[in-house]
Amino acid sequence: MLSYLHAFHAGNFADVQKHAALTLAIAMMQAKPSGIAFLDTHAGSAIYDLESERARKTAEADHGVQRVWTARARLQSPDWQTVLDTLSANNPGTGRLKHYPGSPAWFRRFLRPGDSLAAFELHPTEGNHLEDWASEQGVRVVRSDGLTGLLKQLPPQQPRLLVLIDPSYEIKSDYANVAATLAKAWQKCRHGVFLIWYPILTSGLQQGLIDAVRQSGIRKVLRSEVRLEHPPERGMTGSGMLVVNPPWGFDDRLASMLGEVEGADLLDIRHQLDWLVPE
Repeated sequence: MLSYLHAFHAGNFADVQKHAALTLAIAMMQAKPSGIAFLDTHAGSAIYDLESERARKTAEADHGVQRVWTARARLQSPDWQTVLDTLSANNPGTGRLKHYPGSPAWFRRFLRPGDSLAAFELHPTEGNHLEDWASEQGVRVVRSDGLTGLLKQLPPQQPRLLVLIDPSYEIKSDYANVAATLAKAWQKCRHGVFLIWYPILTSGLQQGLIDAVRQSGIRKVLRSEVRLEHPPERGMTGSGMLVVNPPWGFDDRLASMLGEVEGADLLDIRHQLDWLVPE
């Protein structure tokens, strides 16, 4: 089943959390000069038009990144500047955002000589858009399943590793497959930093992923969850991130970032942070 298109959801509150965590991890890892292998297992289209018919059908960005952008002068954490600079680079001017970068575009902005990026995408439409974008960006696109492809890339040539795993979970088995793949990847590269996004649903399906990771033997797993203060009766009520091997101090800095966008006039969320598995 490959029906999911992220264009309907680009720039929503979950994307804000996900890409805040991603850019923070990249910035903290790049404080050291040694090369990093970036792997994006479910890359999507790279750039999304927030004025497209699909985006306007849900208008999720209006209650997500557009609110953060409008309130950008109020944000105090210096770690937001990395996010704002990336949004600005994709949106000349200071008005409403027209374009939202997907995860490969966030990765691409911070590539240095000695770093590498492999972006996996299986969906034919998303993959075509990704390849069109990547041809001008020097990004390697792999048109295959990202979970299978991840394991084939490990261990990387670079001394360090950062992986983003964020499937749509439109297939219920994705929860178990993500947990199993993460466990295998961690065994191959225990020093790697792994970011795993998951939806928080009224059905509670995400609990299977969380329990499997807790029982996998993986150590040092930080859990960040944001929950909507006014959730829908069905579907996604929040967004979660598991971060394996976060850089030292990552938890406090992420908490500061997300704490600033909790208010009703911003994302209208509450953020919780804990260690799912300590060291």
